[in-house]
Amino acid sequence: MQTKTLRSLMLFETFSDQQLQWLTENSSEVDFKQNENIFVQDKKGDALWVLIEGGWRLVRLMDGSETTFVNTSQPGTWAGGIPLPKGIYQATAQATVPTRMLRIPDDAVEYMLDNGYPIANHLLAGITVGARNMAMQTQQHEKMLALGKLSAGLAHELNNPAAAAQRAAAQMRETLAEMQTALLKMAAQLSPAQLEQVTKLQGEAAIKAKNPPILDSLAQSEREDELSGWLDNHEVADGWKIAATFVGAGLDSDWLDKLAQELAGETLDNTLNWLAATLTATDLLNQLEQSNERISILVKSVKEYSYMDQAPVQEIDVHDGLESTLTMLAHKLRQGITVTREYDRSLPRINAYGSELNQVWTNLLDNAVDAINGQGKIWIRTRSENNCIVVEIADNGPGIPPQIQSRIFEPFFTTKGVGEGSGLGLDIAYRIVVQRHKGEFKVDSQPGDTRFQVSLPLPIETTEGA
Repeated sequence: MQTKTLRSLMLFETFSDQQLQWLTENSSEVDFKQNENIFVQDKKGDALWVLIEGGWRLVRLMDGSETTFVNTSQPGTWAGGIPLPKGIYQATAQATVPTRMLRIPDDAVEYMLDNGYPIANHLLAGITVGARNMAMQTQQHEKMLALGKLSAGLAHELNNPAAAAQRAAAQMRETLAEMQTALLKMAAQLSPAQLEQVTKLQGEAAIKAKNPPILDSLAQSEREDELSGWLDNHEVADGWKIAATFVGAGLDSDWLDKLAQELAGETLDNTLNWLAATLTATDLLNQLEQSNERISILVKSVKEYSYMDQAPVQEIDVHDGLESTLTMLAHKLRQGITVTREYDRSLPRINAYGSELNQVWTNLLDNAVDAINGQGKIWIRTRSENNCIVVEIADNGPGIPPQIQSRIFEPFFTTKGVGEGSGLGLDIAYRIVVQRHKGEFKVDSQPGDTRFQVSLPLPIETTEGA
């Protein structure tokens, strides 16, 4: 490459002729096709790359998706490995068009830094700005990714009660039609005295249905067989269809005997069908009520989790935040995971960034679920200690190897596979606790007992900025 071309690039414009000549002899030009990788994320950084002509973009793979940090055709822009310990490429560089790059090996970069070449300020400024931009965009990506996961889980949680309510509403239409038909037939056959007695018995049945006995499948089947036999003996058509309804409401053959003393034949048949329809309608109404209540609880949890319509700093109870976070993560805390709460409910309310603390609890609980691989125990403990509110989230997973425990709060450090984790979850949580709330964040881990401990001083002093 001609020294004139090098001098036109901002990175080298203050080089002397001798320095440019040395750089020409110790670097090389490399051509890349469109969409070809120039260097690859997480591979060892072995060179500094400078754009001569063409265009390139820097992308980082996080949790299976790509985020673009730089997309430029400006000659002189640079990226790549810097000769530092643990130097690796933090992103993948791809040519967006046919592109020519200047490749400066690590040892040449190190030589220029050691010998006073006017490149250090450019590199330092670029590293600072680049790292800040990457951290900000990666943090935003991490938040959006977490929100996406929570949204998917929440949609699943909402779908269950919504679907149950829809089924109950559809069945209610059929049941009301059956109840109306049976009522018209029954009313035409009953005397006023009989109608009064039937109404009284229907009230008793409704009371029983509120607290029915809890039966295992075998006992349920035996009760249904018993009532089916009773209905057959009293010539009730299709008695097997309504036997399950009566058993579910806690009615037995003795109770039906009281009704049979007042009625017989077709009158008994129509009355029992009307009674079964009213019990079914009551059960469907209960299902609708429970489904709507569940939806209301989930919506309330979302508002509490995100602190919607509230100022950034609020007076909060940490237990409320923990509980709303558990609700948001309910889709992960299924069968096989036991969550034990050991709360000190006497802890005072605190002024804090509530939604950000919930992000901390989300990261810690999500990591605990991953650690136990969906099978195991998680403990959530709160207490007062040394004038601090302490929140501890523990699991009985395999633990964190001692050799990496000191690195788990480092930005971009992750034990997960390439593309499976951004390595920012604990870094973000650490900064929320330590920088935003002036607290402490500790970890103690051994096989079968890993504990993340968050200490929030009283009174909490929140700070603006991250």
